[in-house]
Amino acid sequence: MSRRFICFVAIAAAVFGLSAISAIAAEWSPERAARYLDGRLEQWFAWKTAASPEGPCVSCHTGMTYLLARPALRRRLGESQPTRYEQGLLARLRANVGEKPESYLQGVESIFATLFLSMQDAGRPMSAETRKAFDQLWTLQLREGPSTGSWDWLIVNLDPWEHSQSTFFGAALAALAVGTAGPSYANSPAISEPVARLTAYLRAPSARRPLHERVALLWAASAWRELLPVGERESLIAELFTRRQPDGGWTNGSLGPWSEHPDAPTVDGSASYPTAFVTYVLLRAGIPASDARLARALTWLIDHQDREAGSWSAVSMNKRYPAGSMESFFMQDAATAFASLALIEAGR
Repeated sequence: MSRRFICFVAIAAAVFGLSAISAIAAEWSPERAARYLDGRLEQWFAWKTAASPEGPCVSCHTGMTYLLARPALRRRLGESQPTRYEQGLLARLRANVGEKPESYLQGVESIFATLFLSMQDAGRPMSAETRKAFDQLWTLQLREGPSTGSWDWLIVNLDPWEHSQSTFFGAALAALAVGTAGPSYANSPAISEPVARLTAYLRAPSARRPLHERVALLWAASAWRELLPVGERESLIAELFTRRQPDGGWTNGSLGPWSEHPDAPTVDGSASYPTAFVTYVLLRAGIPASDARLARALTWLIDHQDREAGSWSAVSMNKRYPAGSMESFFMQDAATAFASLALIEAGR
């Protein structure tokens, strides 16, 4: 093979990648994505099932993903102030910070509080309320049994965030919070013991663990580089690319194994949520948007935004919900949030 041909291939790949990046800016609508997410949070805040005296529940599918994506969309759109829904969800996390009452959501809310309050501290010293949140987080960390190093998580046999292996997902989010807080905190001698328990738990191999949970680990390692050895990081990235579909996306099943849900809608081929989540995490892990493999995933996301609604269509992995019901949009909320994050990250 001639050197001239090799150079031609390299230049062609670079041009393809740059063309994909240019298309990102031109062919998707962050305005409509933001409008969709704001509309969903308006419904969420009014939904009695999600209500509490401290504010609406910060769910994995709708609340957590909104708090991740909406600030990025706000910056992309040049908006100067957080939305009232961002403020409301953060108020829920700040309620009883460091003293979250014992309940089935105590571990989940403590993890979310550390993660999002750390994000609020970005570029500044850790605030007193964030430190309180971390102090309670370490107090609640499990110290015995097979889940030592993790936290109690909501397990209700619902994929992909609340199934039997989701304790790992929660622990990965806690690690993401530690990484977000910065190396001065992550390497502090005062937390060396709980950090050691957390890293030991996250690095322990498990044949049953869905790839989805390990993607969350790669996400955490993007903020806390010491969390994942280089060899394991590269192996995980390679595995993700082997699961990619010919059209550039990922299927729901590719991030399994999952539980059997006979009543779940059938989804053939690439799906919005796994494609958006994996693409965003790979970008955060350092794979450039110009990489031909990732450029195809970004093109897939651009092509699948509903230009009118602003969303990325997705359905439940667990059951068929009545059309138009609150629950029928949960997976779509998450898909839209992560697709927006991926496209903004790629256009940086």
